[in-house]
Amino acid sequence: MLKNRYILAYALFMSAAVVASNFLVQFPVVGTLWGISLSDLLTWGAFTYPVAFLITDLTNRQFGPSVARRVVLVGFVIGVALSFWLSAPRIAIASGTAFLIGQLLDISVFNELRRKAWWKAPLAASLIGTVLDTALFFSLAFAPIFGFIGANDEFAIGSAPILGVLAVAAPRWVSWALGDLVVKIIVGVLLLLPYGALMNVLKPMPLPDQAR
Repeated sequence: MLKNRYILAYALFMSAAVVASNFLVQFPVVGTLWGISLSDLLTWGAFTYPVAFLITDLTNRQFGPSVARRVVLVGFVIGVALSFWLSAPRIAIASGTAFLIGQLLDISVFNELRRKAWWKAPLAASLIGTVLDTALFFSLAFAPIFGFIGANDEFAIGSAPILGVLAVAAPRWVSWALGDLVVKIIVGVLLLLPYGALMNVLKPMPLPDQAR
């Protein structure tokens, strides 16, 4: 069936986005910008992870929240399983936890706003989900208090100016979290463009009271 093919495609794209982000988050962006060291500010995972929210929102719009949750679950299982191979176990655990909670929150927020202007549901859902996901991921992946999950990266807990410019120093992972969050929000806003284009191509789902 065509529906099953769409769902399978969404699940595969979701898995790819999660695995790529889990791998890339281990690598800080090297270089400087306006005198700011980007390695203290940002990881490459910030540029790929917002795609996961785009996939969730497109699935939710086309097939409803129940199917979107299935796609998230498939992405969670496949993505985390492969991430244990491509990244450190602690990264995989942190990513899986943050991904599942953040994506489920995204689905709930999107579903509440789907009857509003076309951009409100994906924008609000991705922003709220991104904030929670980022806070959970970087805390679980790098904060010393969660050291029982696995070994930490010494580079991640070294001190760095917050966002690379503020006089207040903090563990480097805190600056990474804030820098990644800023980039994820920017990328999330830019992804409204493909969302707006695709929503005119993909057949909408039934109304929310029919979809549950």
